[in-house]
Amino acid sequence: MLTNPADAARLVLPEPGLPNPQFARPASAERVERATQSLNARGFPSEIVDSREEARRRVLSALPEGAEVHSALSETMRELGITTEIDESGRYQSVRKRLMQFDRATQFREMQKMAAAPDYMVGSANAVTEYGDILVGSGSGSQIGAYAYAAGHVILVVGHQKIVRDVAEGMRRIREYCVPLEFERMRSIGRQGTVLAKTLILHAEFQGRVRVILIRDVIGF
Repeated sequence: MLTNPADAARLVLPEPGLPNPQFARPASAERVERATQSLNARGFPSEIVDSREEARRRVLSALPEGAEVHSALSETMRELGITTEIDESGRYQSVRKRLMQFDRATQFREMQKMAAAPDYMVGSANAVTEYGDILVGSGSGSQIGAYAYAAGHVILVVGHQKIVRDVAEGMRRIREYCVPLEFERMRSIGRQGTVLAKTLILHAEFQGRVRVILIRDVIGF
């Protein structure tokens, strides 16, 4: 999901307006099937699950006990309870928990390196096109390197309301829906807001490294 940049206090963050409800609508079964087929054709192993509980089971069953795992800041991961499971269960080597032990002022470069290349990265995306593109918007870009290349394995869980027609509509979804919601979320926890600073578009993957689990449910932004 979108994250607040580390230096947001120095930025002027304009009010993004109200979220466009068009992008919260559930996708039809046909669109979900079409997106899944396209993702698989582009090298993203993908499957459809009917519930949040099943999505959670699929993610956790794919993570070997004791594995090094990083969870991107994601409302989807939070709602599924996966972030808490990774960070608190003791079953995994939580990258985020290790990062919290660093001094951001003096060890930021070490933090960047550790977060960029975990063995396993779990998170979500802001949009998936019917043609199999995956779009991720970010303020800091902290998850982008891992998603694009450096993580050994990436597992993305995506609610079916995030399926869009094409990349152009995916960008509209990020700007018109995700940014306003994240802006308000950040305000609610005492931050200045958020800004869309970086966008990753995954068009294909040649090693099956990025797995996508589509849920027939509305979850996350």
